Amino acid sequence: MIAALVNGVSGDSIFVADRSVHYGDGVFETVAIRDGQLELWPQHVSRLRKGCERLGFAAPDCGLLAREAIQLSGNHQRAVLKIIISRGGGGRGYRPPEKPTPSRILALYSWPEWPDEYYSQGIRVRICNTRLGRNPQLAGIKHLNRLEQVLARSEWDDPAIAEGLMLDTEGRLVEGTMSNLFMVCNGVLLTPDLSHCGVAGIMREKVMEIARQRGIRCEIGRFVPSELEMAEELFLTNSIIGIWPVRRTDNGDYSAPGKITSILQKDIITGPLT
Repeated sequence: MIAALVNGVSGDSIFVADRSVHYGDGVFETVAIRDGQLELWPQHVSRLRKGCERLGFAAPDCGLLAREAIQLSGNHQRAVLKIIISRGGGGRGYRPPEKPTPSRILALYSWPEWPDEYYSQGIRVRICNTRLGRNPQLAGIKHLNRLEQVLARSEWDDPAIAEGLMLDTEGRLVEGTMSNLFMVCNGVLLTPDLSHCGVAGIMREKVMEIARQRGIRCEIGRFVPSELEMAEELFLTNSIIGIWPVRRTDNGDYSAPGKITSILQKDIITGPLT
């Protein structure tokens, strides 16, 4: 970690009674800083606010959050900003305080350096044994309880495997441990439904927006792992990685990047998202 602000003050400590520590009671965002700019900032703030609303406490003032983000990012041309908003302090027990005072944590990290071939040749992924619990009340938001992802990511230590795909408790494809999943079947872009679990990614939404602008048909649906075999292309997305083509899964090999993946990669790098 390069630097951090806790409730606007430089430091790396938080109140021991904060509910983020005890219960994961909060939400977070991970923002890419490219060329000194907070990329997709409005979309991140919008999802953050929706997450706070879903959990039942007030989101921070957008202007204050922006000022702190700019203060922390400073002159960094390339970095990762993580924003955590918790319900704040509280006594022992699950019942939240009637008038919470939310906490803000902004932490700046160095940009992760991945191999160039992740983008140019694709990655290898596996299907995780750990399942995602179905809970529509929490589906879509980026809440702090990530134990399912922690357990899933601990299933492998093979450096050749870059990501793991996660299923829900009914055996349907949902997402990666840190990414959203897309398939291309017969020229149609497909991505799993997230109404019961999973994170509605910012980059996922941008990819679907760009696909529609490009005239690429895009559908959200419910898919099982065997349907991966019918896909011509697979790729994964998040706000930091952009688009990673998938060249191999437990179900087979793919040409990576495929035609549609390459089109979307180009737009992500040089088009509307820059």
